[in-house]
Amino acid sequence: MTAKDLRNPLKVARGLGSSQSGVGHWWTQRVTAAALVVLLIWFVITVLGLLHADYATALATVAKPWNALLLILLLVTMFWHAVLGLQVVIEDYVHTRWKEVLSLVLIKFLAVLGALASVLAVLRIALTH
Repeated sequence: MTAKDLRNPLKVARGLGSSQSGVGHWWTQRVTAAALVVLLIWFVITVLGLLHADYATALATVAKPWNALLLILLLVTMFWHAVLGLQVVIEDYVHTRWKEVLSLVLIKFLAVLGALASVLAVLRIALTH
């Protein structure tokens, strides 16, 4: 242990220091948030452009390759960001281990299910229209 090491000696002896995953989680959450800002601006502009359009025009707009790609990116990023945020809340406020694990597994399962259903819906429109 160095002179500048501020960790508790017992923590050093047990090896219970930082696992270094928190910084990566923090950065991922910030990057997904920044991506969501850009993608949501595109989405709002696109929806406002379809304000008085009919159903066929809306389908044709979603079916354009760039719009379909950006919509899929928006959906995947949204679900990923939601999982990251909910994970932090659960880890901070659920103190019973089995409830924490069950909640984390359930949230990740529902997010993957929702993301897959959303992506499949966009692909169905894009590939059949």
